[in-house]
Amino acid sequence: MITLDPHPSTPEDAWAVSALAERTDEEELRLRWLVRGGLDGLRLPPPGPVRRGDRLWEHTCAEAFVRTEGAAAYVELNFAPSSEWAAYAFTAYRDGGPLEASGLAPRIEVRREHATLAFDVRIALAELSPAFPGADLRVGLSVIAEAADGRRAFFALHHPSPQPDFHHADGFTLRLEARA
Repeated sequence: MITLDPHPSTPEDAWAVSALAERTDEEELRLRWLVRGGLDGLRLPPPGPVRRGDRLWEHTCAEAFVRTEGAAAYVELNFAPSSEWAAYAFTAYRDGGPLEASGLAPRIEVRREHATLAFDVRIALAELSPAFPGADLRVGLSVIAEAADGRRAFFALHHPSPQPDFHHADGFTLRLEARA
């Protein structure tokens, strides 16, 4: 697990956030986020069935941004504590919209245990982009934590801009090598 840092403009010490991204032997993307700390101070929707949602980034949400090494195009994935998910495809920086792949079916498990909120996700790389299987990938991992009073804190592997911006290519710092 890698520690995600809060953005300097939204300092937050009520939660510690860590994440993991790895590629499996089955050419799936395995993602995991852990939010630890005062979960009673975190605004959380009630759990529900795994289903598509929209505008999940407006509230507590785990996110992954994935692109092939050196490419401008990327995919954004959002996962809410309610088990809702969203996927977006971009041809360049913030130039895109919903990813409409008909077979897109992430496996999502969200658990709250004591002072830890855990998100576990698996999704086939080919469902995200035909370019992803067999390619070196760059990944950005982030979490938006919405406090009970509505304030939001932005956690990421790297914050390359003065304002929170998870779409910034320099934030895609985790490298996942293609399987041999």
